[in-house]
Amino acid sequence: MLEVIGFPLLLSLQVAVIATSTSFVFGIILAWIFTVYHNKWTELLSLMMMLPLVLPPTVLGYYIMLLLGSNSWIGRFIEAVSGSTVLFTWQAAVIAAAIAALPLIIRPMQAAFESINTNTLEAAQLDGASKWQIFIRIMTPLSYKGMIAGVVLGFARAIGEFGATLMVAGNIPGKTQTLSIAIYDSVQANRMNEAHLMVMVLSITTILILLVTTKFLKQ
Repeated sequence: MLEVIGFPLLLSLQVAVIATSTSFVFGIILAWIFTVYHNKWTELLSLMMMLPLVLPPTVLGYYIMLLLGSNSWIGRFIEAVSGSTVLFTWQAAVIAAAIAALPLIIRPMQAAFESINTNTLEAAQLDGASKWQIFIRIMTPLSYKGMIAGVVLGFARAIGEFGATLMVAGNIPGKTQTLSIAIYDSVQANRMNEAHLMVMVLSITTILILLVTTKFLKQ
């Protein structure tokens, strides 16, 4: 039984870690932009970044397919560089999970940035600090709890991603089958004992992450 869930569990963790790390980098940049710059373009970009929260996962997956498919310039560029399409690979699962997790990472970070006293930032600016110095030495230390909260929410979303992942990575056992997809596959095949075990493992994993993070944030 453990052999059955071994690969999906490891793949889910791998996908979630890489997707969360990638989204964290983009998320912290975007959260900073949305905090510092207020104009119609940043408002439009902010709105677009929140779309994964409201779009049905299959619709999100469909857009990602169009974005990475052979008919798009991004898809053709990837094929020219790597020699094959990224669709229906574990890398496609990473992309789907990263896009799905991105808004959940941006929001807590942006809220943490916006909660910083503007007098502090203005005083640093008057003293000659650059935006980069203000970000590294003031905003980041004062916002670390918001960053951690964003990472936890993003990781939880990434490890449980299903709809978009199924659309772009498929359900290929031993290759792209994450734990969420393996649960769906087991239920469809009426292998309920496997499904019970995988649901329990996924639930315990996410609950432990939340408990550890909550305890850390209270310190």
